Amino acid sequence: MDRELIVRFLGRVPYASSYTAMREFTETRTPQTPDELWLLEHPPVFTQGQAGKAEHVLAAGDIPVVASNRGGQVTYHGPGQLVMYPLLDLHRRGIGIRGLVSLLENAMIATVARYGIHAFARSDAPGVYVEQVFDGHTDTRKLGSVGLRVSRGCSYHGLSLNVAMDLEPFSRINPCGYAGLRMTQISELGGSTDVDAVGRDLAAELTDALASQDATSPPEA
Repeated sequence: MDRELIVRFLGRVPYASSYTAMREFTETRTPQTPDELWLLEHPPVFTQGQAGKAEHVLAAGDIPVVASNRGGQVTYHGPGQLVMYPLLDLHRRGIGIRGLVSLLENAMIATVARYGIHAFARSDAPGVYVEQVFDGHTDTRKLGSVGLRVSRGCSYHGLSLNVAMDLEPFSRINPCGYAGLRMTQISELGGSTDVDAVGRDLAAELTDALASQDATSPPEA
């Protein structure tokens, strides 16, 4: 069974271009196509999930709002944020959608732990969060987001992890549909400011997690 994983570091790519590319990759892949991880950044853009509600975009201003077929509500992508798109054949790997969400969340948690940051997932809201002292009081803020699409048993879209970016645009929306949700980033928590370095760490964590998943997943009949 072919469970090869190709990791691509793509640099800064317009959201629309990567959206088209990963959708075409998923629609044209065959059972023999190797899985891929794409790591990149986007120029400033708000993306609205398939079930997204317009009222969660408060004041987009000069930042475009692009409709997407991923799950979830509105979020923001911009320079200094790491985006990872896992293009995986879930059937071949024996992974369900909930299992993939957990793999992505755990990979982000393990990545930021390398920088001494304790993050956690929540059962009621996908993504990764931290509880830290901000401005003298303890606050829960979101560090990373997950939004997926599965077609023909294969995943695309993925996750975003805030590294060292301008967080102001998040104040123009209700992030992921939650009014008042505050965002944070690795650099504010004493971690790395290097998106490429964080990308390498995240790719390593997810690659290891998928290898462990493969080792315990039975081969296809």
